Amino acid sequence: MSTRHARRRRLLALTTSCGLGMLSIGMPAQAAMDVALVSGAFRRSIQVSDIAHLAKTEEPRGLLSDLLKLSGQDPAQVAELLNKNLDVPLVLTSRLMNTRIGEALTRRIAQIIYPITSSESSVSVPAIRAAVIGGLQRPEGLTAVSFLEAYPNPVMAVNLPALFTVIEKAESIAGLVQFFSDSPLDGLKEPNP
Repeated sequence: MSTRHARRRRLLALTTSCGLGMLSIGMPAQAAMDVALVSGAFRRSIQVSDIAHLAKTEEPRGLLSDLLKLSGQDPAQVAELLNKNLDVPLVLTSRLMNTRIGEALTRRIAQIIYPITSSESSVSVPAIRAAVIGGLQRPEGLTAVSFLEAYPNPVMAVNLPALFTVIEKAESIAGLVQFFSDSPLDGLKEPNP
């Protein structure tokens, strides 16, 4: 193992233990307060508390109420999606996120969601990792709401054109898997004989 790699692992372990230590002694961690929908110069923010309220009560409020009416979405179905629990083991998920495949996938997701202050992958990728790991540690497990509540930046941006591109390409689960596995993983695939 190279010295640089070993130093990186020690630093990662130190920051993780400090973060977990702060959580265990009750120090509040910064969490997303708003989700900013961004498309070029357009930007509208939805409060995370409104998203959590919808998930809990199936009653939309604020801008979220207007967006659901405009798009014709049923609040009960959206609430169900927000409460959907992704049941994955914490340790395995953490390890997978730090593999080449996990990093490639996370970089791809970071093109869609990122801290509003910077869309650079050096900032957005660790934010996604922190939100996934933080969400998994919550009693309800990893849900859309727990992900947002664990996101380490006050405003999480959602790049609407990038999101719509994924939605258009993902007409089915197979299409979604194909979209995420094609381009970011090209260098990892074995050459065909």
